[in-house]
Amino acid sequence: MSITGQTLLSGIIGWPVAHSRSPQLHGYWLDKHSINGAMVPLAVRPDALPDAVQGLVALGFRGANVTIPHKEAVLELMDEVAPLARRIGAVNTITVKDGRLHGSNTDAFGFLAHLKASAPDWRADQGPVAVLGAGGAARAVIAALDEDGVEEIRLINRTRERADAVATHFEGAPLTVMDWEDREDVLEDVSLLVNATSLGMTGKQPLDMRLASLPETAVVYDLVYVPLETPLLKRAREIGARPVDGLGMLMHQARPAFHAWYGVDPQVDAGLRDMLIRDLGL
Repeated sequence: MSITGQTLLSGIIGWPVAHSRSPQLHGYWLDKHSINGAMVPLAVRPDALPDAVQGLVALGFRGANVTIPHKEAVLELMDEVAPLARRIGAVNTITVKDGRLHGSNTDAFGFLAHLKASAPDWRADQGPVAVLGAGGAARAVIAALDEDGVEEIRLINRTRERADAVATHFEGAPLTVMDWEDREDVLEDVSLLVNATSLGMTGKQPLDMRLASLPETAVVYDLVYVPLETPLLKRAREIGARPVDGLGMLMHQARPAFHAWYGVDPQVDAGLRDMLIRDLGL
């Protein structure tokens, strides 16, 4: 679809931004719903972020997704921030309404929506959840689990100080910080294990973690999706646990943004997944 003066524009803001698959993802839905719209990659240096964000209003954009390294910094540039985004401490979706910038965070929604689509029998009251990581992805996961009613979240990170900082940030949430050295010892009764680190991603360090004590009924959710089946998910499959890859979170987190910008609630289907797998070379 060619861009015209009537095209409804959205953007993806990052530095760099060439790696983002958001334009292809949103493009799939735009084509499917016959919407004259386009998502434009916007490579924005950190020092140019305030001007770029204000430019969305001047240029008539419907909004923009925000990726690394701008998710935290952009929060303070919004006219209005959704409570969940404020709690997570990051904005990944900007919507322009009546000349004002509204910031939200759809990562928590994407995580939980994909979890429940992939493991529909998992429930928040089934037992403790172990989360690896203390970055932005981990904060979104913790917020989602807390809102869903999980009664115990065990947070494990290579750097204890960062995990303690996350626990302080989520004061009141059912968080217990565990040492990285004890990561295999806390799995005995968990219902869900989430890897919210980059460990195991292609080009990154491997995730050194045995699953011998993990219940066979547990769900193992790896936010990494390159490779699609990480070593962690392979080990989960081998012991009979249910593996959930991270590609679904990428797809589901885009749904609320698309709805906000174009008024259509898109569905995650096999065609979208197949397109992304081909595009990513997985």
